[in-house]
Amino acid sequence: LCSLKCFHEIITIGYRVYHSYDLPWFRSLSWYFLLCVNYFFYGETVADYFGTFVQRREQLQFLIRYHRFISFALYLAGFCMFVLSLVKKHYRLQFYMFAWTHVTLLITVTQSHLVIQNLFEGMIWFLVPISSVICNDIAAYIFGFFFGRTPLIKLSPKKTWEGFIGGGFSTVLFGFVFSYFLAQHQYFVCPVEYNSETNRFVTECEPSELFQLKKYSVPLLLQAVLGWETVNMYPFQMHSIALSTFASLIGPFGGFFASGFKRAFKIKDFADTIPGHGGIMDRFDCQYLMATFVHVYITSFIRGPNPSKVLKQLLVLQPEQQLNVYRTLKSHLVEKGILQPSLRG
Repeated sequence: LCSLKCFHEIITIGYRVYHSYDLPWFRSLSWYFLLCVNYFFYGETVADYFGTFVQRREQLQFLIRYHRFISFALYLAGFCMFVLSLVKKHYRLQFYMFAWTHVTLLITVTQSHLVIQNLFEGMIWFLVPISSVICNDIAAYIFGFFFGRTPLIKLSPKKTWEGFIGGGFSTVLFGFVFSYFLAQHQYFVCPVEYNSETNRFVTECEPSELFQLKKYSVPLLLQAVLGWETVNMYPFQMHSIALSTFASLIGPFGGFFASGFKRAFKIKDFADTIPGHGGIMDRFDCQYLMATFVHVYITSFIRGPNPSKVLKQLLVLQPEQQLNVYRTLKSHLVEKGILQPSLRG
């Protein structure tokens, strides 16, 4: 819903700026492209996380099997409608709005899809980043209000270096402590999976090594200050430092980008959805950038082979294909000495 509202706010600005209200049909075309992109991304999610359930429904198998082809065909239909609707006196305006629509889709729908992907990795991968951005915003305001003297960037005259630095340290500390409490509960650390037998989502698992307490040696310089030689903490807390650092150093640039965008088109806020605070996009400008970083971070440094997903893919294969996989796996395990050659399946 937030994605749809953000899309509506940015598209409305585009129509207002380029005075394209005399092309009302093009607004419908913009929403059609939104429908196509949502169908593609959320279909990918369904195929990835609900594969076993879908395979049991014959009426859905066709949609999943040819999902990408259907998505592309839907987009091509919109593309052809756009080309056929070009009007000589509105060429430039129409291409402006075509580009505006696609950039808006990139900013809103693509990013919100990544948010959902992060949620499926575990609630902690959603709560820590989003809370870090909120904490940084609040802490930077407080430090800037009481100690701010040096302007940070011309796009946001009220932002100061004191607020930026103070907010950064506060955010890293907050993320480190907040992660410690969340890592103690399965509900927050276990990946969200769909149980086809009970037809509901479950968050039950054996926590990975990231969420198991380990003993770490305290650096010599800190031992004299803290009086501790070792400390027990969760490995995820080290990752939380990276997430919090991004939220405090790079995250604000999402806000600066939004400020520059609004100044370019001489508007105060994206909308007036929230009285006194602007539109939904005004609240989510930094969150989208954060969501992208978290997704890239997980895929680069955290995520490994997922046995449950591999099993789901095997279950939807044809019996002959499953037997071939079984024989290949058995032969591999025998070669590594894990199974005895005499073992019969």
